[in-house]
Amino acid sequence: MSKTIAEKTKETAALYFKDASGERPFELWQAFDKDLAKELSLFITGRMYAREKIPHQTRQLVAVAALTVLSRPDELNLHIQAALNVGCTAPEIAEVIFQTAVYGGVPAMNAALKELRTVLRDKGLWPPGREVEHFSTDST
Repeated sequence: MSKTIAEKTKETAALYFKDASGERPFELWQAFDKDLAKELSLFITGRMYAREKIPHQTRQLVAVAALTVLSRPDELNLHIQAALNVGCTAPEIAEVIFQTAVYGGVPAMNAALKELRTVLRDKGLWPPGREVEHFSTDST
């Protein structure tokens, strides 16, 4: 028996946004219009995010890339948390953000890296457990 959209919405929201800090868009929408909030949530989370055409990790990395290029830090923070929740690693998320510099510019990339650092700090995962490689123009 297939799951209802409401069941898919609830499961996907729990998967993506468990333990997420900050105000969630659904909470904001509810403050203005409870019925519309429900419809938006059913569509976005239950129909879009719950699709099985691509893995959840890929879907969240796409969201991180899009939100980085669009310079949407609040949503980006939430989707970085979701990416970690579905199994993406911090280095994978950082690499996606670095890739966006080609399309969205270095300032957008820098802002996104700051959001990633904030999320990692909040989760006790900063600084990373590896040495940062520094490049030098000095050939000596």
